[in-house]
Amino acid sequence: MKTVRFRNKTYSPSKIICVGRNYHRHIKELNNKDPEEIVLFIKPNSSLSEELIKPQKRCRYEGEISFIFEKGEIAGIGFGIDLTLVDEQERLKTKGLPWEKAKGFDNSAVFSEFVEIKPEEIQKVRMELFINGELRQSGDVSNMIYKPQQIVKEIKKYFSLYDGDILMCGTPEGVGQFEKGDIFEGKIYINDGLAVQEKWTVR
Repeated sequence: MKTVRFRNKTYSPSKIICVGRNYHRHIKELNNKDPEEIVLFIKPNSSLSEELIKPQKRCRYEGEISFIFEKGEIAGIGFGIDLTLVDEQERLKTKGLPWEKAKGFDNSAVFSEFVEIKPEEIQKVRMELFINGELRQSGDVSNMIYKPQQIVKEIKKYFSLYDGDILMCGTPEGVGQFEKGDIFEGKIYINDGLAVQEKWTVR
């Protein structure tokens, strides 16, 4: 099983629970409609990666505020990159089929190390994604349609949460394609203090 790092330990998430369409500007960016309820989908453990690997098919990056669970509650925060096979997703959406082939493929969930976060700090989080030194994405919890605590409440109606499971809260506007050799830098701020910083070179 693949692992992530939190509190100087490694965890093997049983699943990565992702939220689709959680920022208004990103919804408009992709010409989608606002959701009538929280959109959830799951990436398997096999999708985890500490490296950013470009698939051969056309692929889109999506930077995301991500949380890790302990005892069924949010315990830590990290930077996540959700990779999407663009053409595959469009084909599946057109046919009304699930997205897993476009979203849950190997190495499609890239994470930084996770750091501890207190419950009262969750509403004071923002993220930035730079590519080759240029700011491409920026968003914070206040911009989300559904806030993390709302999402967790919805998740618990359907799924058990195990230690190490991860929540990806959706992506703000600024998504796009990328090339081998590009340098990604993800940052997470809590109360405007830098809490997480990680770089990846696409291979």
